[in-house]
Amino acid sequence: MFDQSKVFLGIAPIGWCNDDMPELGGENTFQQILSEMALAGFTGCEIGNKYPSDPVELKKALDLRGMRIASRWFSSFILTRPIEQVEEEFVQQLDFLEAVGANRINVSEQSYSIQGKMDTPVLSDEKYVMNDAEWDRFCAGLNWLGKIASERGFKMCFHHHMGTVVQTAAETDRMLASTDPESVFLCYDTGHFTFAGEDPLTVLEKYVSRVGHVHLKDMRRDVVDKVKPEGWSFLNAVKNGAFTVPGDGCVDFDPIFNLLANAGYKGWLLVEAEQDPAKANPLEYAIKARKYIKEHTGL
Repeated sequence: MFDQSKVFLGIAPIGWCNDDMPELGGENTFQQILSEMALAGFTGCEIGNKYPSDPVELKKALDLRGMRIASRWFSSFILTRPIEQVEEEFVQQLDFLEAVGANRINVSEQSYSIQGKMDTPVLSDEKYVMNDAEWDRFCAGLNWLGKIASERGFKMCFHHHMGTVVQTAAETDRMLASTDPESVFLCYDTGHFTFAGEDPLTVLEKYVSRVGHVHLKDMRRDVVDKVKPEGWSFLNAVKNGAFTVPGDGCVDFDPIFNLLANAGYKGWLLVEAEQDPAKANPLEYAIKARKYIKEHTGL
C-alpha cells in the first residue's frame, strides 16, 4: 500500500467554513478549525478564508498542533486577464506558500466560471466551452505558470471543477495533452469527476502519472440526481448535501487507493468535502473520514 514516509493525510477547511458561501460556518474560528483537524488525526490542511494572512502567524498556529499546509487554491484568469497580472498574483501565492513550507499549489481557471453563481444551473448549457484559440491561450498560460512553479520547487496542480472550463474527462484530456507533463500536474478530485458524470477510476487509470495532488471527496448520488431536474446551481447542490467525506457516499475508493499506491504516488491525500456545517458537524465528519482512510489504506 502507500509509503507512509511519502504520503500524507490532510483535510480542507471548507467543511468548517465555505469560501464561496462565507455564511456557511461563519461562526467557526481559525483556531477551532485547526484544532479540530488535528484532533481528528490529520497532519495537514489547505488554506481557507479564516486563515491569517501573515505566514509567521499561520506557521506558529500550525506548529503548535503538528500541522502543515499542503496546498492552496489559486483562481487563474488566463483567458480574461493579461498573463502578466495572473503571473504577479500567482507569484504572491507561491511566496506565501513557500513561507509556510508548502510545495503544491492548486490552480483553477475561473474565467467564465459559473461555480460561484447561486442562481445559474450547473448542469446546463450555461457552462462556457472554449474555442480552439482559447484552448491555445489557456494551455500556454498553464505551461508558463507551471514553469514558474517548478523552478521554485513547487508542483502546480490543475483542479478540474464543476462549472468551469475544465469540468469533464474530455476537457481534462485536452488540457493534459496540451500541457507540459514536467510542470503541469493534475489535482485529481474524486467528487468533481463523479458529479460531472465521469468514472473517477477510469480517469485516474489514464493519468495517474500526472497526479500531483489528490482531493478525496465522496458524493451523495440521490442528491446529485436532483441537480439537473431541479435546476440547481453548484452552490445549491453543495448546500443540499451533494458532497460528503470518503465512505459516506457512492464513490468506490478502494480501487482508487490501490491504483495510486501501486503507481507510487507521493504527496497529499486531502479530504475536501464541502458541506453545510450546521447540518454536518465538521469534527464528526473529519473523524469519520480519518477512520475510513485508516481502515482502507492503513495510513
